[in-house]
Amino acid sequence: MALLGTGRAILGSVVRDQDLDQERIIGDAMTELLQAQGMSRDDLAGVVATGYGRSRVSTARTTITEITCQAAGVRSLVPGVKTIVDIGGQDSKVIHLDNRGAVRDFAMNDRCAAGSGRFLEMAAARLQMPLGGLGEEGGVAVDPAPINSTCAVFAETEIVGLLASGAPPASIMAGIKKAIARRVAAMLGRPSDGPVVLTGGVALVEGMASALGDAMGVPVMVAPHAQVTGAVGAAILAGAN
Repeated sequence: MALLGTGRAILGSVVRDQDLDQERIIGDAMTELLQAQGMSRDDLAGVVATGYGRSRVSTARTTITEITCQAAGVRSLVPGVKTIVDIGGQDSKVIHLDNRGAVRDFAMNDRCAAGSGRFLEMAAARLQMPLGGLGEEGGVAVDPAPINSTCAVFAETEIVGLLASGAPPASIMAGIKKAIARRVAAMLGRPSDGPVVLTGGVALVEGMASALGDAMGVPVMVAPHAQVTGAVGAAILAGAN
């Protein structure tokens, strides 16, 4: 969730894990954001919901697709962006923008965990590594272990085999990042005009942007406020509406 003020200044943002009581999570996050600014809901010019479950947000005045909101958010933070890669917990997307910043086309993988943050969560649990510590060991680069499967279920079997053979967990994790990058790169579809901008929670994982850049053959930069760019875009569109 993101709160924007005058001139599209980001006043604050909140990230929460989902559970079954989505309305409570949204209400608590909104209250936290507003109280931090000494504001109330009456001060809001608009509220837009986006992403999975957007139709169930009763406090929203309208809903807008995540593709449109991601484009609006990243465009405001990285002017001139042409290609956005968004890797979240549930899916991954490649969004191409035209010269005016409008969505030209996009590709989405929401049917397989192998190109999403869920794959990283599964791997981290299997490797007994904290999600916040998925960088290279001690800041030293490691050789990625081979992860050849494009299916998260089969890849987990590969991870078990690699552990049994004595492969270091950091090397296996580097291989997993490389596998995710290959999966996402296959969605690119066409050469990118200029740098690719990476968003989503996976963008914050150390080494992911580098792995994606190697797989795509183009520079990849992590967007400012990468985990909430969609929410920023929704807030921008809320003000416009």
